[in-house]
This record gives sequence, structure tokens and C-alpha cells, in this order.
Amino acid sequence: MQTLYDSDSFSVTHMLANGEAEGQAPEKNERYPLGVPSLARHGFEIVDKRSNKEVYLDGSWAELFQQHIMAWQVNTPTQEEVEDTLEQYAELAQTPVQIH
Repeated sequence: MQTLYDSDSFSVTHMLANGEAEGQAPEKNERYPLGVPSLARHGFEIVDKRSNKEVYLDGSWAELFQQHIMAWQVNTPTQEEVEDTLEQYAELAQTPVQIH
């Protein structure tokens, strides 16, 4: 889990759902001598602090959002451009933020 962006309005966290523990090799057996394959899943949690709601992007939504991040690394956006993009994704937010 890595916080990518945090402002008064939004927070974006990159989640590695099936990330391997550091230094831990995948389980090996006769059928999988290099280790049991697992589907790598990652996603992005976008929290709209103004509405106190969150959305979790995975699959094709996460890939689309990843493209935005890569574009931002090439052409540094203004905070307003970032917030405008996050606001578009935040429109998908239905889940109230809960603190565990």
C-alpha cells in the first residue's frame, strides 16, 4: 500500500492486493517448480474527503487510472488538473469511508 496523492479534497492510495511479502518466494511443488502462479491484483483507492466516500478501482478501471499516472509523470500536471481528474473518478464513489 502506497499513498500517491493527498490533499484537502482527495487521497489516492495504490493497493497491492496479492503482493508477495518481501524476501518470500512463491510456494513450489512438482507441478509448479518455479512457484504456484497467482493473479497479480492491484488497484487504486480514491477517497473524496469532501463527500466522505471512496471508490476502489481495479481491473480495466485501474489500468485506465494507471495511464493517467504515467502521463502525469511525463507532463507534470497542476494540482487543479489532478483534482479535476480525481473528481471524475470520485463520481463513481458510493461507499462511505469507514475507519477500521
